[in-house]
Amino acid sequence: MFPYCTDPSTLDGLAWLSCYLTTSKHMMLFYSLGTVLLLLAVTAPTALAFGFAGASAAKSHIAPLRWLGKLYIAIVRGVPDIAFFLFFVIALDQLFEWARHQIKCPDWADPIRQGNDFVVCAAAKLPLGTSPQWVHEVYGFTLAVLTFAIVFGAFAANVLFGAMRAVPHAQMETAYAYGMSKRQAFWRVLVPQMWVYALPGLSNLWMVLIKATPLLFLLGVEDIVYWARELGASKTPRYTDYPHPDWRMWYFLGLLIFYLGFTRISELVLDRIMRRLSHGQATAAGEAQRRAEA
Repeated sequence: MFPYCTDPSTLDGLAWLSCYLTTSKHMMLFYSLGTVLLLLAVTAPTALAFGFAGASAAKSHIAPLRWLGKLYIAIVRGVPDIAFFLFFVIALDQLFEWARHQIKCPDWADPIRQGNDFVVCAAAKLPLGTSPQWVHEVYGFTLAVLTFAIVFGAFAANVLFGAMRAVPHAQMETAYAYGMSKRQAFWRVLVPQMWVYALPGLSNLWMVLIKATPLLFLLGVEDIVYWARELGASKTPRYTDYPHPDWRMWYFLGLLIFYLGFTRISELVLDRIMRRLSHGQATAAGEAQRRAEA
C-alpha cells in the first residue's frame, strides 16, 4: 500500500483509487488470479495424462482393461460436471483419510461410517487441525486439481481415443510389415500421428477448462469470481475505509475482459501448434499447407 494511504478520507480521484486497489482484500483478488493460472498450468497436463491413460486402456487388446477405459469415459461423460465436482471432493477427501486411518489407527474399534458422519481418528485427519493455514490451502488446491483432472481427463480420453482410431490403419499394417511389435507400432507410429487429429478436440476442451475455473469456489477455493463478487458489493463507511456503491458490474466486466483476452491468446497459440503438427501430414490442413507452399 502507498504511504499516503494512511488516511483514505483525505484522498480523492486517482489517489483514492490507487489506495483502494492495493488493500489486503484486493491483494487476495490478485492472488486468486495466480491460483487460477496455476490450476490451469497443473490441471491441463494432468488431465491429458488421465486422458491418454483412459484412451490407451479403451484401445487395449486386454478385455478387462478395455472395459475399464470405456467405462471411465462413459460414466464421467454421462454425468453433469457439477455433480462430479461435488462428489470427487468428498470422495477423495474421505479416501485419503480412510487410508491414513488404516495405517495410523489400526486398533480403532468404532465404525468409521456412523450414520451421516465420517469419523476417523485425529491423527488421520487431513489436514491436521494443528497444521498452518498454507497446508489447508495446498490440500484444498490439490483436491481441486485431482477433481478437474479426473473429470476433464475423461473428455480428453474420448478425444484421444477418437484420434487413435482416425490414424489410417494402413500405417499400422505397414509398421507390422516392417517387423514392429504392437508396442513399438503404438509408440512410434500411432501416438506421433494421432495428435494432429486430437488437437481440435483438445483445443475445445482447453477452452471449456478455462471457463470451468469459477467452479473452484464449489471446491472450497476462493477464486477470482468469488473475490469480484465480494469486493464489488456495496460497502458502507461503517465497515470499511473505502466505501462505495454496488460496483459488481465493473468487477465482472474486468473478468469478462480477462477471460476473453486469455481465450484469444490461447487460440493464437493453438493455431500455431496446429500448423506445426499439420506440416507434412495427409490431412486437410496438411494439404492446404502444401498447396500454399506450391
